[in-house]
Amino acid sequence: EWEKAARGGAGGHRFPWSDTDNITHDRANYYSYAPVAYDTSLTRGYHPAFDDGVMPYTSPVGYFAPTGYGLYDLAGNVSEWCWDSSELYPAGSQIDPRGPTSAIGSYRANRGGFFALAAYCRVAARDSSDPSSATVTLGLRSLLPVVP
Repeated sequence: EWEKAARGGAGGHRFPWSDTDNITHDRANYYSYAPVAYDTSLTRGYHPAFDDGVMPYTSPVGYFAPTGYGLYDLAGNVSEWCWDSSELYPAGSQIDPRGPTSAIGSYRANRGGFFALAAYCRVAARDSSDPSSATVTLGLRSLLPVVP
């Protein structure tokens, strides 16, 4: 569900935008690192507009363009907790995976990236954390179902 929302209706792309498969500080708040070929930002390190020397270096909601579904900040800024377990999915394409029915351990998936390289801002990237931990690099996106 998170990945579908991040793609904004434009499948087959590395990031939540469909006009390029590159990332720059013009598009997301992340840590830019030169050796990543698709990180073509002219500035390196943390986003210069938000690196004030005091962690976290977050950007205001809506600072960057929305996805095709009108959602903001799905690449960079803070990672988001997801319901899915951090267990690996079976190989191959998945349609609406919900994660394993019983988790081995309590770790849950985090998506979206922030204190990471461009690779963690990709819509297909996943990380994981124990839900009992707290950090400034993780957030929660609250969503409500659409009411007809």
